[in-house]
Amino acid sequence: MSIGVIGAGKWGSALAFAFSQKNEVYISSRTPRDIPNFVSLEEILKSEYLVITVPAQQVAKWLKENFVFNGQKILVASKGIEASSGKFLNEIYKEYVPDSHISFLSGPSFATEVMQSLPTALVINSTNKALAQEFAALFPSFIKSYTSTDVIGAEISGAYKNVIAIAAGICDGLNLGNNAAAALISRGLVEMDRFGAKYGAKKETFLGLSGAGDLFLTASSIMSRNFRVGQGLARELSQEEILQELGEVAEGIGTAYALYEIAKKEDLYLPIAREVYEMLEGKSPQESLRDLLSKEM
Repeated sequence: MSIGVIGAGKWGSALAFAFSQKNEVYISSRTPRDIPNFVSLEEILKSEYLVITVPAQQVAKWLKENFVFNGQKILVASKGIEASSGKFLNEIYKEYVPDSHISFLSGPSFATEVMQSLPTALVINSTNKALAQEFAALFPSFIKSYTSTDVIGAEISGAYKNVIAIAAGICDGLNLGNNAAAALISRGLVEMDRFGAKYGAKKETFLGLSGAGDLFLTASSIMSRNFRVGQGLARELSQEEILQELGEVAEGIGTAYALYEIAKKEDLYLPIAREVYEMLEGKSPQESLRDLLSKEM
């Protein structure tokens, strides 16, 4: 099988490594890289299967400027909600790719551990069950692949958990303890589920690998970029300082802005997401903690 991975960052490189255990894999990115099987974007778009890891906030621009659909089967491996429009990734891709040819990857997965062939389980989500099963068969033996048709549930889980991970990083940075961390993550899962219900997501998605699994991983480890963003906020660093220190994209930042605007527009109660947004805007962590503890549950 010819698989083209678009995006040569940590996650794109990890997926290219994983797929290469069973398949012929090529990789491409905006910046040329001196790595094996690196080819031009023009060449990569000829692949039968495409795995796209372009960051959520850049997807619309990238598709408009670069993408041509020629019947490729696509797996979207990025997570987030577009801050400028509040659109989910499936809504953005819908303008360029028919539903029958697209799927979305979810579940707990640190790139570093994938590169070490450590075991994990992931979910391929698509309205086309046959396509999801095709992609599931391409994964190596150390990744157990499940399939689901709940695209919106997987999308919300993958995006929202990054915002809760920022909150968890703040909790850790303020040395609030394990009790507080457990309470925060649990309430974060409830908040994700409440948001998902607005869009018709299935409750079981939030209780499975895509929801609880990915949330518990991302919100409990310094390996998570979004968790480290939270630690930076606890130190009262600016967004610019945090991102400079991080040196990578943190999808939870843009998603926090998107959730804030959606909550305001739809009159949704999202207390944790709101406080993360306000801290990104400069509110002190201590003030946010006080306000969060005083809110009715």
